[in-house]
Amino acid sequence: MRTTETASHSENSTLRKVPTLSLASYTQGSDADRAKFIDNLFVGLKEYGFIILKDHNVKAEALHKAYELLQKFYALPTEVKKSYISPKAGFQRGYTPFGQEHAKDSPVMDLKEFWHVGRELPEGHSLKTVYPENVWPAEVPEFKQHFLSLFSALEEAGKVMLEALTMPLEVDKDFFARMTQDGNSILRLLHYPPIPEGVDPRCVRAAAHEDINFITILPAATASGLQLKDRDGTWLDIESEPDTLIVDVGDMLARLTNDVLPSTTHRVINPQDGKNQSRYSMPFFMHPHPQAMLSCLPSCKGTGAKYPDITGHDFLMQRLREIGLIK
Repeated sequence: MRTTETASHSENSTLRKVPTLSLASYTQGSDADRAKFIDNLFVGLKEYGFIILKDHNVKAEALHKAYELLQKFYALPTEVKKSYISPKAGFQRGYTPFGQEHAKDSPVMDLKEFWHVGRELPEGHSLKTVYPENVWPAEVPEFKQHFLSLFSALEEAGKVMLEALTMPLEVDKDFFARMTQDGNSILRLLHYPPIPEGVDPRCVRAAAHEDINFITILPAATASGLQLKDRDGTWLDIESEPDTLIVDVGDMLARLTNDVLPSTTHRVINPQDGKNQSRYSMPFFMHPHPQAMLSCLPSCKGTGAKYPDITGHDFLMQRLREIGLIK
């Protein structure tokens, strides 16, 4: 199935635009609405690797408050922020300083700093000793409760979208729910500061990369700059309305689907037109649980699986080494 917009791609790439879907049409709509959402979600992710979601469960005021808290935290002195570094956790929790991370195979660092919030587990849980403990900045008292709440809301949206993909992928309705139960998901709280004087000209805010996880759910950022690499190799701006969620396919889902749903290369470019100001962004990376096996789905196998089986944990560790977060 090809949309009119997609069919026009070869004639004029400027007609390409990431589709916007209403999540409420799946959660509250008729059978016909649900079927249309499922089809548009699958086609959108297949054609672009990205979709934009409106009418979702994440409250606009929660997103606005989150960005206010990020501005407070990142305005703290560098030494205070660095006191929350957790290198033993592979920077999977707490603060990661400016210039630490780079895209896979990139010779230069990205121009960003960020904070990671992970899943909170009860005492005695089997994964309690597997996942690093969260750390919280004492200087911003509302930080913990607000971002744990946002983590839960974004995860709920992710669960709904993964459930919607089970029909076209011909798996049980609870297939992804089982794989992501107590998964090693991460909420990344990003600050891209104004570009400093004298920085290596090769450095950008986030160099071209693909995400590691199943899907990424990204509330619209405070400034533009996000681009995806379209199927013809050109860069396409991802333009979204405030308070929408941008969703993209990560490497784990691409691997599971034999690239039927491809992990699309994307980047965050440096400010244009002299607008050298901070940019804040909050991607939620939805992961499976550590022992979930990433095996090619039968419906996607075609002439054969492209990738060997690997657990979610082993694949994550492999990729964290490649981007410089663990050794």
